[in-house]
Amino acid sequence: MFHFAWPWILLLAPLPWLVQRLLSVAPENGGGALFLPFAATLSPTDEISAQRAVSWWALLLCWLLLLLAASRPQWLGEAVALPESGRNLMLAIDVSGSMEQADLGAGQGTRLDVVKKVAGDFIQRRKGDRIALILFGSEAYLQTPFTFDRTTVNRLLQEAVIGIAGKQTAIGDAIGMALKKSPATDQEQVLILLTDGANSAGAVDPAKAAELAAQRGVRIHTIGVGGKPQAVRSLLGIRMVNPAQELDEEVLKGIAEKTGGDYFRADDLESLEDIYQQLDQLEPIQEGEIVVRPSDELYPWPLGAALILSLLLALWVLPWRLR
Repeated sequence: MFHFAWPWILLLAPLPWLVQRLLSVAPENGGGALFLPFAATLSPTDEISAQRAVSWWALLLCWLLLLLAASRPQWLGEAVALPESGRNLMLAIDVSGSMEQADLGAGQGTRLDVVKKVAGDFIQRRKGDRIALILFGSEAYLQTPFTFDRTTVNRLLQEAVIGIAGKQTAIGDAIGMALKKSPATDQEQVLILLTDGANSAGAVDPAKAAELAAQRGVRIHTIGVGGKPQAVRSLLGIRMVNPAQELDEEVLKGIAEKTGGDYFRADDLESLEDIYQQLDQLEPIQEGEIVVRPSDELYPWPLGAALILSLLLALWVLPWRLR
């Protein structure tokens, strides 16, 4: 469909005629008036020559072509519906040194490997959400800003490596980063924070960060990961070892409670998958549609035609003026 973005510019089409009608040509012996020897070529009268008439109409056509280009003609394609849920969803993933432990299931790899698999599937399901990814260790980094491109977010998550943000755990800084990058809007804003440790680094206290999140209306769901206690045989006999002893569940529960979220505990692959399934239910996808029309700008065509016409007119008029 043909369309003008700025059609009002076409109202300027009569401007040369109005100038010619309202402003008379200064006489040759007019004293202080500026004399233009070629002014007659711009004002067709009954006495002008055929060459001057052609020049006039060529200039008029250039003027119309320039107006046509300035009005931004466009060709609009078929309407395309884009999904939108109106929710800003942030994922904060712990990549500290302790995520290197392999205690979430035999043959499943490190804790981070398991999280990549499960969280990656979760990201791909969130059709319509604007998703942002934060990686944190000793510091917090925004890996991807809010985007509908779930494939890119998932790819960057899969490329994350343990220790890329430091060996310690800055939970408060991760929440602070989420608040810093979340836009001031009335849309739902949700942070899903996953960690396997306690806050051991950073400048922001997790409790204070949770209070600020509650004030901003950001709901935080927290996930604590770490294997189940297990019996280990040693020289002194059999003793119980808790792989998740560094996990500070009280802090994570407090963060979730202050912001209206939920706390979840994952001790193996199956429980982590179940948690993200529950999050799908707690934060359901609210599918909506934004209808847009792809557009192709057509202004280069009339603009190029005006340029070519003006060059041809100059080449045609110059020898005539020299004679």
